[in-house]
Amino acid sequence: MNGIGRILALTIIYEIGDINRFPSVQKFASYARLVKCKAQSAGKTYGTSGNKIGNAHLKWAFSEAITLHLRGNPRAQEYLKKLQRRMSKAKALSAFAHKLGRCIFYMLKNEKIFDENKFLKG
Repeated sequence: MNGIGRILALTIIYEIGDINRFPSVQKFASYARLVKCKAQSAGKTYGTSGNKIGNAHLKWAFSEAITLHLRGNPRAQEYLKKLQRRMSKAKALSAFAHKLGRCIFYMLKNEKIFDENKFLKG
């Protein structure tokens, strides 16, 4: 994949460990800090003080990978522009990184290679 070299790939693989320890893509995205976390206890939400829950290294790696993927890739840049029609640039980059995280989860879970056509579709 454009943007993920040896260092980022190793960082992602080592920080994830065994992908089968995550029962769902939602649990993985939460662990990787790709979604907003809420501090909850006994069904009550206590604000956003839980925003540091998860793996900071994975958050960094996915953010870095999506930024590098956008360089010199007109199709990915067009997809980012499509996201920016609905949200700010920062939120669009976060949403794109979340999409990349979901993609990598399924790639590792199903032992498939990266398919950019499928990734940038829809």
